[in-house]
Amino acid sequence: MATIPLTRRGADKLKEELARLKSVERHAVIQAISEARAQGDLSENAEYEAAKDKQGFIEGRILEIESKLAAAQVIDPSTLDAEGRVVFGSTVDLEEEDSGTKVTYQIVGDDEADLKQGLISISSPIARALIGKESGDIAEVQAPGGIKSYEIVGVRYA
Repeated sequence: MATIPLTRRGADKLKEELARLKSVERHAVIQAISEARAQGDLSENAEYEAAKDKQGFIEGRILEIESKLAAAQVIDPSTLDAEGRVVFGSTVDLEEEDSGTKVTYQIVGDDEADLKQGLISISSPIARALIGKESGDIAEVQAPGGIKSYEIVGVRYA
């Protein structure tokens, strides 16, 4: 089984979701199914069908999270020593060459990615273009509007 890279924060977030699904959501849907059954005829009971669908989703998500955590390789960015190169978990300060716009991204696992928080997936085009580069290097990224060039201003492991 292939390992799935996760930051410590990402692993903790998945563990919290798993605990919530097992302790809160699972019990709530069981209660909803029980209440729907008490209403009688199950063949035309929309509440029962909705609760069963939700139960299927919750159980599927529990299995998915457990599988990801079992295959996870948890990486703590603060313990990295990549000699200034961009690697998984590093935080990268970039400046777009054309516009001069400055952005900061942390390269994280697929489940952790959230562009609004500056967290980009390791499998995203920009992260793939950055991996292995260091401060002063130029990364070219194929974007929907054409190729964008970014200068790497700084690399941090925090």
